[in-house]
Amino acid sequence: MNRTTLSLIAGVTALAAVTGFAAVSSPDAKATDGTAEAAAHLPVERTSLVCPPPSTSDLAETTYTSFTPVTKGAEAEGRAELQPATEQKPDGSKTEDGKDAKSEEPLPEPEDPGKPVAGETTGGESPALLGTAEGRFAPGWTVQETTTVTAGTGRGMHGVTCTAPDTEFWFPGASTDADRTDYVHLTNPDDSAAVVDIELYGKDGALKTTVGEDITVQPHSAEPVLLSTLTGEKQTDVTVHVVVRSGRVGAAVQALDAKRGGDWLPASTDPSGSLVLPGIPKDATAVRLVAFTPGDVDVDLKVRLASPSGLITPAGHDTLHVKGGMTTAVDLDDLTRGEAGSLVLTAADDSVPVVAAARVLRGEGDDQESAFVPAARPVGTRATSVDNTAKGTTLSVTAPGGTAKIKVTASAGTEGGTEASKTYTIKSGTTQDIEAPVPEGAKGTYALTVEPQSGAPVYASRTLTATENDVPFFTVQPLPDDRGTVAVPTSTEDLSILQK
Repeated sequence: MNRTTLSLIAGVTALAAVTGFAAVSSPDAKATDGTAEAAAHLPVERTSLVCPPPSTSDLAETTYTSFTPVTKGAEAEGRAELQPATEQKPDGSKTEDGKDAKSEEPLPEPEDPGKPVAGETTGGESPALLGTAEGRFAPGWTVQETTTVTAGTGRGMHGVTCTAPDTEFWFPGASTDADRTDYVHLTNPDDSAAVVDIELYGKDGALKTTVGEDITVQPHSAEPVLLSTLTGEKQTDVTVHVVVRSGRVGAAVQALDAKRGGDWLPASTDPSGSLVLPGIPKDATAVRLVAFTPGDVDVDLKVRLASPSGLITPAGHDTLHVKGGMTTAVDLDDLTRGEAGSLVLTAADDSVPVVAAARVLRGEGDDQESAFVPAARPVGTRATSVDNTAKGTTLSVTAPGGTAKIKVTASAGTEGGTEASKTYTIKSGTTQDIEAPVPEGAKGTYALTVEPQSGAPVYASRTLTATENDVPFFTVQPLPDDRGTVAVPTSTEDLSILQK
């Protein structure tokens, strides 16, 4: 093959690696026309993330943790940087170009892949963050925002994984109830304004909203939208649909309860006829499942629990009827009964798409705390979580469709230690709270990466726990593919004709 042909192929490959950085790689990608082999998986070269602003409470303490796994084939050079966004505060005022007293506090600046780094802020004035990683820091870059609020509305542990900007989000499990203060936080990382619509759906269908359309989010800025300002209807369970008309944003729902603490509600995976909600805490005292199907077609959901011994049907809750365009909720009580578990939902008609999330409570009476477990994407090639500790972390993995083998690696700690790895077999239809490895000589917090080795797809989540004034603080984050690689087709066609 001559030099011109080689240059063309190299150019196409490089373009795919740069422009496809947000794509999730597929290990089963195959050619369909006989002109290409299975796609090669190359490390991404650039990654963007956005972090919503943490709690506005003066009692808030927030830790940001940044980590990039070591990825074979990644570039030798690179950088990862977090910058404050211009903030639209709840009282209507703005910070000036993202600058205020709290934004001057140190943000994590990673030195090398394979070692996490953390930074802390205090008080309630910290802005949203815009992040970019390039070169060796881009593949699988993960940032966690963990906030502890010791008192007041929403007291508890609030955890959220900073996400890539996108154009559509579903949040079943939000609320406009009198005891709830729920915000949709919109963050625009780009150089041009984004225009966003927010749609709300309750138990009887779409809620009438007053200012939910044509919301402008200025460049490099964040906009909090209080749900109760969009509608006068008070409903316990609401599905929020964020649609970006132009541009792209990061979106997250902050759910604050006057009596039961609060947490971030992550977006559900895309509407589907089959959903998995991984990692319901085994000591959950109450679980409320919220589901929604777009359109006007009803669907019956088969509800099963993937327990340590296999798939079982919760007593009295074998199916959930979901009306088209209406939010449906059911209390599953103490579903897990002291054992690891994940919810597996299957539509009787798999052509009818559904989104879902579970609100989980731990504790009793006035000492209850809440968190959310949304329907999640599978782990894929690799998933990453950060801000873990040996005593306060639970890694939950489920393989609803077949037995799978996984590898879990604990990174070095933020303050020292060396990585450690273990492999595990997750039996078909089960959920396991695995005893994850801990870095040797661990100091500080560390990252965990989950890599499927063989078998069926797996789903995972990570739970952080702590106890504050006898209240069981906790937060749950699902672990989807960390977008460390992108699939690039390898051409085998003779392109020598291009020389003519």
